[in-house]
Amino acid sequence: MKSIVLKLFLLTTMVCLLTVAIIFVGQTVFFKQFYAHQKIQDVQSAIQAYVEDERKAGDNPQALAELEQDFYRQHNTWIATLDAQGRLKFTDDFLMEIRLDQAEGFDLADAVLTVPLYSVMNAEDFYSDRPFPQPWVQEGEEITIEGIMIHGQPIPQRMGRDVSNLRSENRLENSQMVNKEFEILHNRYHSNGTKYREAYPGFLVQGTITQLRTPEGAAAARYANRLFMDRILAFQADLLYGDFDPSPGPHPVMDFSENQVNYKIFVERSQDGDGNAEYVFAMTSLQPVNEAVGMLEQYYVYVIIATILLVMLVSFYYSRRISRPLLRMNRVTRQMAGLDFSEDLPITSKDEIGSLSRSINELSGRLHAHILRLEEDIEKEKQLERTRKEFISSVSHELKTPLSVIQSCLAILKDGIAPHKRDYYFQAMEDEVRRMDMLIADMLELAKYESGTYKMNMDSFSIDAVIERTCVKLADELAAKQLHLHTSLPPVEVMGNELRIEQVIVNFLTNAIRYTPEQQAIHITISEETDSARISIENKGARIPDEQLERIWDRFYRGEQSRGRATGGTGLGLAISKKILEMHGVPYGAVNTDDGVLFYFHLRTKT
Repeated sequence: MKSIVLKLFLLTTMVCLLTVAIIFVGQTVFFKQFYAHQKIQDVQSAIQAYVEDERKAGDNPQALAELEQDFYRQHNTWIATLDAQGRLKFTDDFLMEIRLDQAEGFDLADAVLTVPLYSVMNAEDFYSDRPFPQPWVQEGEEITIEGIMIHGQPIPQRMGRDVSNLRSENRLENSQMVNKEFEILHNRYHSNGTKYREAYPGFLVQGTITQLRTPEGAAAARYANRLFMDRILAFQADLLYGDFDPSPGPHPVMDFSENQVNYKIFVERSQDGDGNAEYVFAMTSLQPVNEAVGMLEQYYVYVIIATILLVMLVSFYYSRRISRPLLRMNRVTRQMAGLDFSEDLPITSKDEIGSLSRSINELSGRLHAHILRLEEDIEKEKQLERTRKEFISSVSHELKTPLSVIQSCLAILKDGIAPHKRDYYFQAMEDEVRRMDMLIADMLELAKYESGTYKMNMDSFSIDAVIERTCVKLADELAAKQLHLHTSLPPVEVMGNELRIEQVIVNFLTNAIRYTPEQQAIHITISEETDSARISIENKGARIPDEQLERIWDRFYRGEQSRGRATGGTGLGLAISKKILEMHGVPYGAVNTDDGVLFYFHLRTKT
């Protein structure tokens, strides 16, 4: 035991120290490069998938907005789709429309100028009670716009209440485009301003604000990141001034830094559904891993100390781990002593402890099975006892009437009253004895089915042959009431107990004969369904009240005078049929038709 503990101790110590050393070297030497490389690869792969999804979305602004939001949630990367001029696509929810009144350098034939507001302001700068921080930005107010024409497209740079307001703090300005113009003018055209103006002519227009649209709710989130919007505007300035190569092909990942946080910018050129050029612009942040690595170097001093303590705790853990199965065995065996077999021991090893756990589980299973069988036997005995009591009670109740009749007849014969009716009273007593014999036979059979000990043997047989045989047996009774029998009996092989099913058919057909008026009809049909056959026996001319349909299967139930003892039935035929069909596990029932009653049951067909 000591050698095993020592080996475990040394092995655990070496593994822990080696793991700490590998993590320390990996994070201090390779982590920064790995992080940046993996981040770039993941984002580039995600952008390719985004491009495919964006093409499927087509010209659906809501679908595109959901794609952008899902992309940020999944990859922590901002993304947007830009048109060929570098403008955000689908900005109809955040724009200003201006009806032009005066213009310099601008064709008034285009009397309306549309300005995407994300280029001059932040979506977070307005509120529901005061939509814009500039009070003059309202529908119906006068506005002056200064900008440049690039490739025939007007690019607004500054907006104010009037010309004097274009340089005030209260102006609206596309700062990225203004900064780009300043850079271009001083770095490329500082000695020849005329050449610059020929390439990029300016314009100054005045007009009236006719419409303002601002995003609401989740839609505003698309414009909320001012840093991302600035990078999009900076890209648009580079693209329009020719400082970005718009040719197809992969573009290098660009670096950007803001507030000591490094960012990677991705640009992917693609085409929309109409073949027009567009750009997928994405930006992701690289957390300052240098600071994190420096903190880790100090942190590992504490890690080494904690590792030594961990080794001591691990040794204690192993001792507890070995004893835990024994404690569990003790708990489970105590539960078994209390006849609780709900829990099994987990077998997690193939050693002696695992073998012992397996043996206890087998013992628990066998004890549980024996106890269940014992409980089933006890329940069967209780069921038999209940059946005996019910049988005695039913026999006592049902035999009172015939015994009373016999007793009355004997008293009359004994007193010599009405001697000319002697034969009548003997016939009455003989009929009551016959009824008692039938009643006792039926009750014994029903008790046998209800005891739970009778086992129904199943086999295949021809149900059509059974029905034909039954019709022959009851031909005299049909003829006595001049009943018309109509049958539709295609040959069908079914599964069941042929003798008991014949008994059900006899009960159903006898019941139909008994309650069908003279010269009416009885229909017997077999209809094949999926995996089963439906046997129907319908008698014409007599119906059962709807409220009594469910009760006709009860023993001794007689819902009306016509269904009394005088008809010759014992009141048990349908109860016996019900038990036989339930033991077959098949559907059955009785329903009223337009002019009669239909009894039916199903049998599974032979496959």
